[in-house]
Amino acid sequence: MRGILLAGGTGSRLWPITRGVSKQLVPIFDKPMVYYPLCTLVMAGIREILVITAPEDREQFVRLLGDGSQFGLRLEYAVQEHPGGVAQSFLIGERFIDGGPVALVLGDNIFYGPGLGRQLAMRHRPTGARIFAYPVADPHEYGVVEFDETGRVLSIEEKPARPRSRYVVPGLYFYDSRVVDIAQELKPSDRGELEITAVNEAYRRAGELSVTVLARGTAWLDTGNVESMMQAAEFVRVMEARQGLKIGCLEETVWRAGLIDDDGLRRLAEPLLRSGYGQYLLRLLDGLPGPV
Repeated sequence: MRGILLAGGTGSRLWPITRGVSKQLVPIFDKPMVYYPLCTLVMAGIREILVITAPEDREQFVRLLGDGSQFGLRLEYAVQEHPGGVAQSFLIGERFIDGGPVALVLGDNIFYGPGLGRQLAMRHRPTGARIFAYPVADPHEYGVVEFDETGRVLSIEEKPARPRSRYVVPGLYFYDSRVVDIAQELKPSDRGELEITAVNEAYRRAGELSVTVLARGTAWLDTGNVESMMQAAEFVRVMEARQGLKIGCLEETVWRAGLIDDDGLRRLAEPLLRSGYGQYLLRLLDGLPGPV
């Protein structure tokens, strides 16, 4: 399975911060935002990733991440000329997907929790489509999913006035090879965008949309506005200070996944020693325990 990380858009809800820099390059505590969704894809067992950016931001992502070889990954880049909706990712990435299954993660979504990697890796080869469900106190502002005890999706609605459940759909999706054909058949919504909910609804009507409830204790953070971005940064700061372990550390994630060896981790750490981030990476080589 290949992965798409959508890091396009204008970031208008974060202006003026994002007038000069992509939202997904803004720091969430001690790392650029894009590190977190990249780690999510890596934990799901995905090694080939297409990063979709706004045209003016592409070179900044390339400067940060390169071709991914230093992380044991293969990264490619494409541009979203204008914000055309999340489902537009599949049209932009059609050549990259190359007729296979694909995972899509939104570049401003952060996932963290015990056993999250195992849970994702078990689900990353779907028949049909698989989405995830996360309980929230106020589901009105999200895509809401209703499902039965077997995980069969009964309904999925975008920002409903009367939600049928308190479970919402975070920005992580797994699809089989038909997703490109489905995206090609979509009509723009009233917002003029190709909606990801419409893709999921097409799979639901075919009886091929499944849902997995994220385990209790999993944190899902959507950093779409200033307040939620600051809450996410504080969450990461507090958890790292308590545990002495980093969240969303791309270098550690690929090393623990076996994509780079000890020498590779050391090479990544050495240019970062002055910030303290590199010192953390070197401590990993001394046996600092990590998440399981």
